[in-house]
Amino acid sequence: MEVILREDVAKLGRRGEVVKVAEGYGRNFLLPRNLAMAVTEANKAMIAKERKAHELRAAKEKSEFQAVAERIATLRFIAPRKVGEHDVLYGSVTSGDIGEFLRAKGIDIDKRKVQLDEPIKKLGEHEVAVKLHPEVSANLRVLVTKEG
Repeated sequence: MEVILREDVAKLGRRGEVVKVAEGYGRNFLLPRNLAMAVTEANKAMIAKERKAHELRAAKEKSEFQAVAERIATLRFIAPRKVGEHDVLYGSVTSGDIGEFLRAKGIDIDKRKVQLDEPIKKLGEHEVAVKLHPEVSANLRVLVTKEG
């Protein structure tokens, strides 16, 4: 079955693409959720029109997120933590901590956009990636220090 995607679908395709999917996947998942539509000439014309509007909107969003990325790149998060023997942290610095720091600075970012594989558990300076947009990411410097 061939369908036209109305939204970006992970591991399948981007908005406006014509993709071939299994009959059941298209009928039971994509079509009821309005993620795709059947391939017809009218639908192709409508998607082309929507794609132009979407590209303009995406370009505007990208430029806004680039400005936010530049602002994040200038910031430095100093995280004082309790330390035990041999400079081992009792806690850690998580993506939630970084999200709260950015929110305090006026940048409203969901903690899931912070690309932290595992919490930071060592003293020192670390680079943490923040994915703002599919094409825009920023690096935040995080300095973990001894408390007190």
